[in-house]
Amino acid sequence: MYVAHLERHPDGARRTCFPDHLTAGTIVLSDDGGAALLNLHRKARRWFAFGGHVEDSDRRLADAALREAREESGLDSLRFDDVPVHLDVHTVGFCDRRGDVRHLDVRYAAVAAADAGHAASHESLDVRWWPIDGLPEVEDEMRTLIRSARERLFG
Repeated sequence: MYVAHLERHPDGARRTCFPDHLTAGTIVLSDDGGAALLNLHRKARRWFAFGGHVEDSDRRLADAALREAREESGLDSLRFDDVPVHLDVHTVGFCDRRGDVRHLDVRYAAVAAADAGHAASHESLDVRWWPIDGLPEVEDEMRTLIRSARERLFG
């Protein structure tokens, strides 16, 4: 699906490609794998991993994912794995004034110290560490992302 989309749309990784386009995200785990850093998205009012749209300065999807993680978490130092750990396709109703868009999300994983200083960006209401066994209400795909990231980074 992702490759076919890019074959049909040379601009398929740009938000200008409507209604479908690739996006990039990162789940940040603590250095022991026991917690996930999530952000309470301002518009959706739900807990998510970090992520967003590809910008002109991003040479690769992995660059976009790392940039978004840093911008939205306030963390400067992340041990980032540039191999995707999860794919998710979802409709977003608040992303574009033209109507619903569909994000073809490519998700990566990173590790930060659990005591690393994080901060919410203007896109988030809150950024918080959550123990893996005490996550807030999140979609099943978010649990799958966290599980995949833990398997990839911690075996």
